[in-house]
Amino acid sequence: MKDMINNLDTSPEEFKELLDRTNELVLSRFQELDKRKAYHNIPQEERRQWFDEKLPEEGMNAFEILEETKTKVLDNATDNLGKHMYAYVMAGGTQISILGEQLAATINQNGGKWHLSPSIAEIEKRVVQWGADMIGYGSNVGGVLVSGGSAANLNGLTIARNIYFERKEIRKTGLFNTKPFTVYTSKEVHGCIDKSVDLLGIGTNHLRKIETNSDFTINLEALETKIKGDIANGFIPFCLVGNAGTVNTGAIDDLNALAELARKYSLWFHVDGAYGGLASTLDSVKNEYNGLDRADSVAIDFHKWLYQPFEVGCILVKNWDILKRAYFKKADYLDTKFEHQGRLDFNEHSFQLSRNSKALKVWMSIKGYGMKRLREMIQKDIDLTHYLSEQVEASSDFEIKARSHLAVSCFRYVGNFTSEKEIIRINELLIPALEKDGRVFITGTRLNGEFVLRACIINHRKQKEDIDYLLNVIREVAQTIEL
Repeated sequence: MKDMINNLDTSPEEFKELLDRTNELVLSRFQELDKRKAYHNIPQEERRQWFDEKLPEEGMNAFEILEETKTKVLDNATDNLGKHMYAYVMAGGTQISILGEQLAATINQNGGKWHLSPSIAEIEKRVVQWGADMIGYGSNVGGVLVSGGSAANLNGLTIARNIYFERKEIRKTGLFNTKPFTVYTSKEVHGCIDKSVDLLGIGTNHLRKIETNSDFTINLEALETKIKGDIANGFIPFCLVGNAGTVNTGAIDDLNALAELARKYSLWFHVDGAYGGLASTLDSVKNEYNGLDRADSVAIDFHKWLYQPFEVGCILVKNWDILKRAYFKKADYLDTKFEHQGRLDFNEHSFQLSRNSKALKVWMSIKGYGMKRLREMIQKDIDLTHYLSEQVEASSDFEIKARSHLAVSCFRYVGNFTSEKEIIRINELLIPALEKDGRVFITGTRLNGEFVLRACIINHRKQKEDIDYLLNVIREVAQTIEL
């Protein structure tokens, strides 16, 4: 009698059948992208009940699990892959990166130490440098792949704090008996900066959000006045955060001017380029990013304008030593003294020890598509956004509220309304109405306190007809709303 295999694996034949079925499910997601709903308005309580079950004691057939996953997850997923997503900053992913994710999960390596994932470690170093090359940040830079833009910005401010206050040995002594130190940025900054100063013990009371100009870039005069005032009042200004493309409008601060102010007042200069940083690879907008290379740290995000699946952000600094000074902690079980020299362990240059392989899908995508083709897609996104703004401006029933060099357009539906109160109300009601309709998925924001619709176009699959479709759907849904 043949011994039974005492592990969790199935036979090679059955595993192949499961992979074949999984591949069929993947391929089905690329069918009828034009016709698929962007959102499925299924009540939360109904979804909760789908998964309301006790901890399983016995296993079930893997093919049945795939079918249940298809029914309860894939068939009603919010369609980030498709052509009708305009909310937040949602890129559509690439086919090559799907392959990369599958292969990375297969080898299941921990990227925290070099000898646990030798090739992946070298690939991550290369992807970090390629990210720096895309934005013109420099050669031989240091960097780490993280979960996304929020984590990249948190890392940037952590590095800033640890290096800026290195002489005070802040990593050992903490913030006790230290004068309050202040962080400066515009009021249009991403909310992760608020969370970061909170987590780092700096406190949001010491985050100075400076007024913006009419184009939503930081007001430099107000900024310098605030810095001078804080110095006079006994604070320690230590970090200046520039925006290389805000999420609200795509506004790009005057990074050169910010770099000059940072140097004048001896501040750490961090740039949040999570949304817009990679667009600086385009000749058409490169000049808008002058000064980006002067930043002490930069956050970029590959799962935005490199179209990668979630999740993969990146923090960049000028060299690897900065990261090690900010993060290294000796531990006997991680000692590298007896290992070969020349290896770079990412756990010594970042917070995490256990790390999945985010680099493989990025590396495969860049090699597979090439930067020339990727630049063409980024430019197409920007061109489509300009097209959207132009259609809005040319219409009688929409009103443009903000446009930028990047891929965000903010506008309102005005219809035939003449009352400002009615216009505000119809736009507030449009978001839940469009979600219920489900054909397109778009969200809103506030600009100077005014509620507006916000469309973000970061999806290489979109075309002009999809933009026309968006506006027509908004019109149709708006006409069904009773005030």
